[in-house]
Amino acid sequence: MIYSRFAPRACVVLAAIAAHATLAHAQSAVTLYGALDTSIEVTNPGAGYVARMDSGAYRGSRIGLRGAEDLGNNVKILFNLENGFSSADGTLAVANTIFNRQAWIGLGTPYGTVRIGRQYSPIYIPFKGQLDAFDAGTIASGLDNLSKLTPYESNAITYLSPEFHGFSTTLMASLRDANDGDGNGLAGHIETFEWREGPFRISYAHQQTHGNGALRANLGGVSYVFGAVTGFLSFFNGDGGPSYHNDGVSVSARYALNSRFRTSLGYTYLRDSSGGDNNADQWSAACEYDLSKRALLYASAGWLHNRGQAEFTLRGVNVTGLTPSWPGAFVRGVQFGMIDRF
Repeated sequence: MIYSRFAPRACVVLAAIAAHATLAHAQSAVTLYGALDTSIEVTNPGAGYVARMDSGAYRGSRIGLRGAEDLGNNVKILFNLENGFSSADGTLAVANTIFNRQAWIGLGTPYGTVRIGRQYSPIYIPFKGQLDAFDAGTIASGLDNLSKLTPYESNAITYLSPEFHGFSTTLMASLRDANDGDGNGLAGHIETFEWREGPFRISYAHQQTHGNGALRANLGGVSYVFGAVTGFLSFFNGDGGPSYHNDGVSVSARYALNSRFRTSLGYTYLRDSSGGDNNADQWSAACEYDLSKRALLYASAGWLHNRGQAEFTLRGVNVTGLTPSWPGAFVRGVQFGMIDRF
């Protein structure tokens, strides 16, 4: 009798719990994603041509998990775990570090997003890429080859604002590691500011990091879309380490021949601001073709002229370039690659 009296209620309660669990599951999502970027590069660092296979010249090869849980009222718990690897030999991008690119948890709201953990530096891609016809990738990007910025930050707290009348900002502060005796409790801070109106965009970013690899740097510029042509003008400077005290300017343009095929040309000049006349400049060319929504073919070329004791080289987003054969060497190269995303 007792069972028969309470069984219908129990079924209703269990059904409600099951429905709530199903709804909660529907409001949560975890996505597996990744990219494989592999290229063949032929570069002459001064003493002769060298051919090699690269991974991550345009966009670092990676695999990751990103997730979101909807808490209601447009508030979400977010996370991202991302590992970089070499698509040429399968090794980790950083030995003994499984999530070298991203490992953060955050909170998304209508008033902005907060992230805590290891993250892309706000001054890195995509901010840097918005100031360059080459998306700050491949050996063709003089902006990438000659400027110096921090790509990732650990122990970081970041606020990403929503866009308000075309204006947006990102603010990052990273906490000092216990083994780092430099700094005032902060390992560094990075700020970006951007405003866009129709085809026009203006951007500025500043960073100051302490400890190992301490660097103070600025990056900014404008871009304008005029029909099939997008033009970019940017400046950069940096002061850090025993040998990097430079500033420079980059000008480039991208032309869309059609919806799939694009070509780019550019020039970047770097001045040795320490007064040592160790200047450098680079001429660049590239083209890219969308095989599909996820697959991209690209070709790039760079001619980088070092002067004095300068030793800059052609490199990619996640590729260390060949060291010039001697200070002041003329470095030139070509690259053919493919990216597939999933």
